Parts: sequence; structure tokens; C-alpha cells
Amino acid sequence: MVNGGFEEGLAGWSPLWTREAGTGTLTIDSQLARGGKHSAHIEHRGEKDWSFQREARMPVEPGELFELSAWVKVRTGEATLCVSTWDQQGKVRDWIYAACSTRETADWKKMQTRFVIPPEVARIQARIIGTGPTEIWLDDVSLSKLSNVDQVRRKDLPPRLSIGNATLTVTLDTVDATLSVLDRRDGRTFRQQAFAQEMIVTDATGTGDRLHLALIHAASGLKLEATIRLEADLPEFTFKLKGEGELPAPVKFPAPFVSQPGDYLVIPLNEGISYPVDDPSVEPTRLIAYGGHGICMAFWGMTDGERGQMVIIETPDDAAIRMARIDSRLAIGPEWDSQRGQVGYERALRYVFFAKGGHVAMAKRYRAYAQKIGLFKTLAEKRRENPDVDLLVGAVNVWCWDRDAVGIVREMQAAGIGRILWSNAQSPESLKALNQLGVLTSRYDIYQDVMNPANFNLLPWLHPDWTTKAWPKDIIIDANGRWLRGWGIKGKDGLWYPCGVTCDMRSLDYARQRIPADLATHPYHCRFIDTTTAAPWNECYDSNHPMTRTDSRRAKMDLLRYVSEDCKLVTGCETGHDAAVPFLHYFEGMLSLGPYRVPDSGRDMARIWNEVPEPVAKFQLGHQYRLPLWELVYHECVVAQWYWGDYNNKLPSLWDKRDLFNVLYGTPPMFMFNRELWTRNKARFVQSYQNICPYVRGTGYSEMTDHRFLTPDRNVQQTTFANGTTVTVNFGEQNYRATNGDTIAPMAFLITGAAK
Repeated sequence: MVNGGFEEGLAGWSPLWTREAGTGTLTIDSQLARGGKHSAHIEHRGEKDWSFQREARMPVEPGELFELSAWVKVRTGEATLCVSTWDQQGKVRDWIYAACSTRETADWKKMQTRFVIPPEVARIQARIIGTGPTEIWLDDVSLSKLSNVDQVRRKDLPPRLSIGNATLTVTLDTVDATLSVLDRRDGRTFRQQAFAQEMIVTDATGTGDRLHLALIHAASGLKLEATIRLEADLPEFTFKLKGEGELPAPVKFPAPFVSQPGDYLVIPLNEGISYPVDDPSVEPTRLIAYGGHGICMAFWGMTDGERGQMVIIETPDDAAIRMARIDSRLAIGPEWDSQRGQVGYERALRYVFFAKGGHVAMAKRYRAYAQKIGLFKTLAEKRRENPDVDLLVGAVNVWCWDRDAVGIVREMQAAGIGRILWSNAQSPESLKALNQLGVLTSRYDIYQDVMNPANFNLLPWLHPDWTTKAWPKDIIIDANGRWLRGWGIKGKDGLWYPCGVTCDMRSLDYARQRIPADLATHPYHCRFIDTTTAAPWNECYDSNHPMTRTDSRRAKMDLLRYVSEDCKLVTGCETGHDAAVPFLHYFEGMLSLGPYRVPDSGRDMARIWNEVPEPVAKFQLGHQYRLPLWELVYHECVVAQWYWGDYNNKLPSLWDKRDLFNVLYGTPPMFMFNRELWTRNKARFVQSYQNICPYVRGTGYSEMTDHRFLTPDRNVQQTTFANGTTVTVNFGEQNYRATNGDTIAPMAFLITGAAK
């Protein structure tokens, strides 16, 4: 690459582009360089995206293999190295192809990516891009042609190989490493297509029920092996991928199955959501499988409402899914992150095909899988170990910072709100009184954030639950040798000061120091542990407490097990993930889909919103999109609640609709108020409780057996429970006549059966 080291200034490079005018500068730095005497220095101050790229587009041929590399020093933000791809007519095919990214670096770091030129691509353009405030130095950019795909493939490799059983025929295309699957029961064929081809098949064999693939991962040059094995008597097959060596970028393989018009994607994003594949309003996204702000259960699927396929991630600790578009329709493929920079262990998926049942069949298949691998433990079982669990079932979760908790609870109970989880900390005397009133008494706690004590005098307040003794010896160090940034606090000077993150390997020790001492004077029966299941499983590179994501998950679960089992407390956590099902009793936030909460809901919790942001109305409370996937799998195992910045009374105009979701899903409400708000809206709070909680109590220990859309527009929905309860909700604007002859008015519900 001519002038890749910027020794000739910016010759051959385009000016810095920023989405927001005037928010970035590009200069040549003569004081800081990795090689030679100069580097390119980019400072971006805007909140949106920026890019810096070569002027010329390089001519290429499909099938050619290239390597793009650059040395970077990132002071703030994140940078992504990639190419854009263009066809013969000069139309862009992909703005961000073969991407690799890095965040802040302690020193110069080499970024490198390899890629195969896809069909119909005639030119490429090297780029480095980012979003948000960033400061970066760039040097020694190089683009090299390595070989052609045909040069590394077995010469007599057949173009296709097939295996089959009684229900499926699986065919491998050895040219582009994709699969097609014929479901013999209904004749539908599912075909894969890569978002971007980065896997080269060098050899493949098919024998009996198995396909074996020898592969080269273009982005890293690694040699990998894959095995596809059909189950003998089931419409299922497993996929396994293994290899050894350094993995600088995620492996995006196998390719996604292409969707068809009328299909919708099924994603366990918190409680669950469906996306019509041809809906242009849905933003592409990447969701990790190793934390609550991703997918909370390790599967995804695609269905037309009856037929479909799902994928269970059997090794989710370093996995993610990517939702993007192929030929204008949404599709999902898996991604495998490294294990501390290496390929690590063998990765595994299970593909399942359905002739009927849609999203309910998927949830029930995953439920059987969860039971098999030991994630399943019911509230009834947990109640036998701790009778206080029964106080949780059917109780409204109340967040209130008023000092007179006992007085407010007495008013609530006198008004008809009998079962209460009181979540805010109280004095020993108040706790004793609340316990005598039958309230489940709880408090907030956290074992993640730790602020540098040197910043204390700069802050307007100090959090009493920071694990301050963890600084700096017990905090997470990332792969670049920097401490991991956590929750930020705005200082007295207007600047933001980030917390560090306590290493999960050390958190349990801090809980052992804190909780028994607290319980010795404060008779809580419950405890809410913030962030543990919301935050991702992290890696740590501190030599005193090194940690893989698998280690992180195990350590997090050990912490939650300690609180619930050793301390004998009813235990909740934030957002939710099914790794914690055996150890927890409730999740705050499972009902509140993370990407669609009101802005700043985690900080500005008490604000009541009279205006409704579009994403909240469309997706968060959008009955056409939402699915009760969590309830179909785990309803009788863990109580799902709204987020504490996204509770029932958060947006008064949507209060009724939230209540309907609670009734339909068999989940309790959450209220946040002060005394003035309670007094002003007492009748409405009582209505919410009485419309929901008796039925939640009645179904709390029962499996949700079914969820159906009774009208094509999804305005009328129905759930059923193992105890015989049926709940029908009308989200629409017209009356609906139920099968028993009853009329369900708009924004109303009908309950029949045991919990009526």
C-alpha cells in the first residue's frame, strides 16, 4: 500500500469523514510513530460515526484471499479496521466487510484481518472507522494478496456432499461452505447464505450420518475442523467446530439460514421478541450469549408461525448471534469469540427443524434441553429449601425511598394490596415491623463496581456498596493491560469518573464479608444483587486472578448460590440469564427488553414519562413483536419482573398495557413511587395489583404450556398454564368474542380455569 506509513503525509488518503460536521480532526503526528517518523492522528468528538479511508478502490477478483493490517494506538473509544466492497457498476455491496475491532490500547497494537473476495465484488477500499468520541493514532497500514481459494482446495473435491435420515437431508456446498436442509415431512428446504464468506473448505467427506470439513478461517488463517452429525431418529443435527491457535477476530460460521417472506425471527432477548424478516424498522444487531444484555437463553429460531428451525448454542460462554439482512430480509448467524485470544475448546450447535408449533415448539424444545443439562429448578423445589419463597409468588415489587415504609405498607394492605416485596433498605426496627406484616423484605446490593478512592473527593456522593477494598488488586484487567471501565459517576467538576469492575473470581469473598455482618443486625428475608447476570461474563488478564468467560460465569453463579443457599435469602438479580435459574428466585428487568427502555432508565429511575418514545411504544410494549419465550421455558422456576427504571407506572399512558402483559404472562407488576405519588394514584395502584396479582399467585407454580395469537394482527393473544388456567387478552381497539361466547372489550382480559 503506497504511503501506508504516512511518511508522505496524507497522500493517497481521503479526508476524515464525520457524520456530524466539524466533530473530527485529522493530522500527521511527527512525535508519535510506530515505524518511520510519522503517523496519522485522528480525534473525533462527536457521538455518531466517522471514517478514514484510502482514496482509490483496488481492483480484485472473486475468490482472492487478502490480508489487511494496521498498527494502532487507541487512547479513547474503539476503532474498526475493514474494507468496503463494490461491484462492477460502482455500487457499494458492503460498507463494513471483514471487520476487526479494538478498544483502548496501552501501546501500539497490530490489527489484522483476512478475507475472501465475495462473488460480484470488483473493487475494495481499505478503511478504519468508529463511533463516538475517539482518539487514535494509525501507522503502517498494509493490504496484501495472499492467494486464491482454488489454490488451497483439494483438486477433486466434489461440489456437494449429502447425508440424510428419515426426516432430513443435509447437503454441504463445498464451494461456499453453506448447507441446505430438506425437511422431508413438508418439503421445505432451508438454505444458508453467508453474510460474508470467510470460511474456505479445503477438504470434505460424507460418511453415514456425518460430514467432516477441513477449513481455513480467512480472517485469521487458522486451520479448523467441523463435524455435522445427524441424529438417527430426530429432525436434528449437531455442528461442532474445533482448532488451535490465536483467534484475533470472531469466527462467523456456520452461515445463517436465509429467511422467506412471511417468516419471523424468534429471539430470547430478555423475555422474548419476534422480528418479521421483511420489517425495515428493525435495526441489525449483535447479541452475546454470555450476559443478560444479549440473549438470555442460548437459542434462536425462524418460523412462518408453524414450520421453522431453531439453533441451540450448546457452548454459549464465548458465543454471540448476529442479526443482519440478506437480500433485504433479516437472518441470524452465530459468532464464536475467542477464549482469552485463542480458539480454545470445541464449539457446538444443535439445529432443530419443526413441521409445526412455531415459537412455542422452539421454547419447549429448549426447555427439554435446559432440563437435561441441569438449568431447571422450580420455585416449588426452591420453596422447600426456603419457605420465604412463597412470599414472592404473586407479590408486587415496590421501590420506594420514603422513610415511613411501615406506614405506607399498612396503607397499601388496608387498600387491598396484600402481597408485597419491599425492595428498599430499612432500619432493623422497620424490618421487624414489615416482617410481622408478612412483607418480603429486601435490599439492594452489588459486587461489581469499585471506584478508585483517589477520586472520592471529586464525586458528589459515594456508593455505600462499592467494594472499595478491591481497588486496585482485585479489579479486572483486560487483554490490553488496562483496567476494565464500569459504571460512571459525574463528578463535581462535570467530568465523568468510571468505576473499575471487581473480578468475578474475587466477588464472593467480598459478599462473605458483607452479608452475614448485615444480617446480624438487619433481619432481611431477601436480597437483590445488581448487575451480576446483566453484565457479561468477563475475561481477566491479571496474573493473580486470571479468568476466562467460563470462569466468570462459574464465579458469578457461586456468588448467587452463596446468597440464596448459604445465606438462605430469597434472591433476585438484574435483567436475567438462565445460567442463574438454579440459584435465583426472581429477575428485575426480564420483562423490559434492554434496547427499548426509556433513555437513561438505569440512572433516572424515578422520572415519570408523559411522552412515549417511539421504540418504547413499538417494541417494548409492542404486542405485535413480543413473545413470552422466558415464561414458556421457565415460568414456574423464576419470577420475571419489569426493570426498576421501566416499571408499570413509568409511562402513565402505557400503564394499562403493561398490566395486560403481566396478566397474559403470569408475572407480577412493579411500582416505584414516593408518598405523594402513592397518595395521588392510590386507586390506580390498587387496580393494577388486583387485576394482576391474584392470577399471578394462582399460576406462579405452574408451567406456561402455550401461547397463541388468536387474530392475524396479533391483537388478541392467549396463554395457558398447566393448572388449567387460560388467559385471553385483547390489545386491540375492537371487541373480541371468545370461544365461550364472552366478549372481551378493547384493552381487557378474560381468565378461565383454576386461577379465575
